[in-house]
Amino acid sequence: MSGTGENMAAFATAGDLVSWIRVCPCVNESAGMNTTSHTLHGNANLKHILRKAATKQTGSYYAVYYRRIAARRGHQRALAAVMHKLAIAVRDVLTDNVTHHDLGAEYYTRRNLQRAVRQIVKQDYAFGLTVRFDPIPA
Repeated sequence: MSGTGENMAAFATAGDLVSWIRVCPCVNESAGMNTTSHTLHGNANLKHILRKAATKQTGSYYAVYYRRIAARRGHQRALAAVMHKLAIAVRDVLTDNVTHHDLGAEYYTRRNLQRAVRQIVKQDYAFGLTVRFDPIPA
């Protein structure tokens, strides 16, 4: 990453890096109640690069992850969550000298196939259609 330099030894863990960039989720707890707050000001250049990378993702795990979070929490929180994941991935690539393997857009579908089938059936019923699943012959 351009703002950290080549030596990632200053960041012992991925948490240290995302905390330094300030893309970590901020949660304030008081009397057992969690209240969320905004992300703090951090390295503006790195945040700008991560924001650009997060918004350019299409057809990847990060794009699907963004849509899942944005549906529940909104655009800004989803963007911060994707920036957080990207920062961790970049740190792992730079420290371990390995290539990055995207999990793929169908990661969540493969992870829970029954949920995907239920969603398809529910959407079809909403349109007034019936669904029949036939096994594919081997």
